[in-house]
Amino acid sequence: MRPDQPLVVTAGEPAGIGPELCNALADSAYAQDVVIIGDKSQISSDLRVIDTPYPARLIAGKPDPANSRTLLDGLTLAVKGCIDGEFSGLVTLPVAKSVIADAGIPFTGHTELLAKLTNTALPVMMLVAGELRVALASTHIPLSAVPGYISKERLRGVIEILASDLRSKFRISDPEIIVCGLNPHAGEGGHLGHEDRDVIAPVVDELSARGLRVRGPLPADTAFTPAAGNKDAVLAMYHDQGLPVLKYAGFGHSVNVTLGLPIVRTSVDHGTAFDIAGRGKADTGSLFAAIELAAKLAGK
Repeated sequence: MRPDQPLVVTAGEPAGIGPELCNALADSAYAQDVVIIGDKSQISSDLRVIDTPYPARLIAGKPDPANSRTLLDGLTLAVKGCIDGEFSGLVTLPVAKSVIADAGIPFTGHTELLAKLTNTALPVMMLVAGELRVALASTHIPLSAVPGYISKERLRGVIEILASDLRSKFRISDPEIIVCGLNPHAGEGGHLGHEDRDVIAPVVDELSARGLRVRGPLPADTAFTPAAGNKDAVLAMYHDQGLPVLKYAGFGHSVNVTLGLPIVRTSVDHGTAFDIAGRGKADTGSLFAAIELAAKLAGK
């Protein structure tokens, strides 16, 4: 990964709003700083494009699972380019998990695929909206599976990666992290669930004793408020515990960041929006924010 190289942008699901968001870059200040990976027939000729033509007909708003393998091949190409130093970082536009699954390809999300492609044991998903940063201890798994998924070892690893990347990538010298509880009221001392007392609290105490500025478990309904005190990041235990707060505060200009990878990766905060694809209504705010943050993290 070299900061003097361009960022690579994967155009995402070809039937969604990704291609038209890419085209908006042609008239932006970012046009000379990015390379697009996608089907050249969909992308402005004013942009640099690595062409990955799709086998099935492209119709806005009507995804075809037959295009899924080519879509993922483009993402693989982008990751390889980042690892090889061809690109300074990766910005991804949205894909549709259900469409890829309908193609018979196991896929739970960008985060998990990027971890596989970079041999990363534990990727950490974090969204950023201005000074609000929300990381997740678990990502795209059913809510019923979360308690068993969050072990002491996994939680310890997530907090260590979060603290490390806040220092190295976000240049926060001594980050403060608030850790949410899993259960209402952080378990009420074991009366509303034992995970907060038996799993989360011991890990927080251990890492705090080692010098990390980490506090918790705090009830999630107060962790984000001023009453919880200063915080550089909040660690939520599951996807829909942390992201509603973040997206309410910053939807349309927030950014998804994958921590723990050997490359810089950011993404938009929205989905494929098939209902408005091809109608010129896509908001470029999150894409522009994702590019700006990727450039900053890459040292550009």
